[in-house]
Amino acid sequence: MEFGIFVQGYVPDTRRAVDPQAEHHALMDETEYVIQADKSGFKYAWASEHHFLEQYSHLSANEVFLGYLAHATERIHLGSGIFNPLAKVNHPVKVAEKVAMLDHLSKGRFEFGTGRGAGSHEILGFLPGIEDMNATKEMWEETVAEFPKMFLQEEYEGFQGKHWSLPPRKVFPKPYGPSHPAMWYAAGSPSSYAMAAKKGLGVLGFSVQRVQDMEWVLEQYKGAITEAEPVGGFVNDNVMVTTTAICAETHEKAVQIAVNSGLNRLQSLVFYYHDTFPKPEGLPVWPEMLPDFNEEIVELLIEEELLVCGDPDEVLAQCRRWEQAGADQLSFGIPVGVAKEDVLTTLKLVGEHVIPEIDTDPVHRTTRFRQTA
Repeated sequence: MEFGIFVQGYVPDTRRAVDPQAEHHALMDETEYVIQADKSGFKYAWASEHHFLEQYSHLSANEVFLGYLAHATERIHLGSGIFNPLAKVNHPVKVAEKVAMLDHLSKGRFEFGTGRGAGSHEILGFLPGIEDMNATKEMWEETVAEFPKMFLQEEYEGFQGKHWSLPPRKVFPKPYGPSHPAMWYAAGSPSSYAMAAKKGLGVLGFSVQRVQDMEWVLEQYKGAITEAEPVGGFVNDNVMVTTTAICAETHEKAVQIAVNSGLNRLQSLVFYYHDTFPKPEGLPVWPEMLPDFNEEIVELLIEEELLVCGDPDEVLAQCRRWEQAGADQLSFGIPVGVAKEDVLTTLKLVGEHVIPEIDTDPVHRTTRFRQTA
């Protein structure tokens, strides 16, 4: 199992209340987290694309963010989690150009994640007259198979679709190195995993919350991937899952960091903005929030495998559970209201004590797939 981190420019009002430059500091701090993750042996860093989500994410122009990191890092792969290719959000040709440019700037370290967007508040803002997120499925599906053609055809043959069209044109630049970057899909439901697998896409499993969820994820994905008809130049057999992670020198300190991090606010915002994700019944509706997390709740979250939290030995054991369940990549969603120094400590401790015990392959999994194309 490989390791990654996931950043999104989290700027809740609690942070802005004590820091008038909270937005700037959040974005700049997160570049430091990716740089430290690179030094600590993490293999992937994923940057979100969100719009209009005041409390949740200010990382809207993630291609700019990733372009900076392409120069500031050396080994870590940099991924779009996601680039939204719906034509009225980002024109597909412009997306293809960004992907290839980032592939050059990173010298082949770019990972191309797409998706339809997880929330109606942001996506339907670009689609006047449409009130149902299900309409985005058709838009995404008519587009995703066009990217490899833009990447690999000397002159792109052009496209005439329902939602966008383009006459034959030469699309530049072409990707760096063999084939094109590995392609991923951000999945929010069981059926999405099977769909992605049939197209040969890796899955960004932002909706998988606990280890036991891996059973249906793998059942949907790993069965279908064996019969994939890839839209791209190769099959990217990969399931990435995200979880919140806090590692400290002692169990007690890690729990206290979690108590003070405002996890209830983050989780409440996830359920509010990501209204296409499955969620339990009876949850409060924003601006009402889940209750503050105390030590007892944090310990319960750890026990229920909903939170990676503890000293290095405990975090290693918790990560091994994800490995045993079959995850190909575990990506830590940080920061979540955690102080900067505590985030950096988590990355350093995981790099020193956890990654060397689990990920012993020096080559990225997607690099191997890309080299087979």
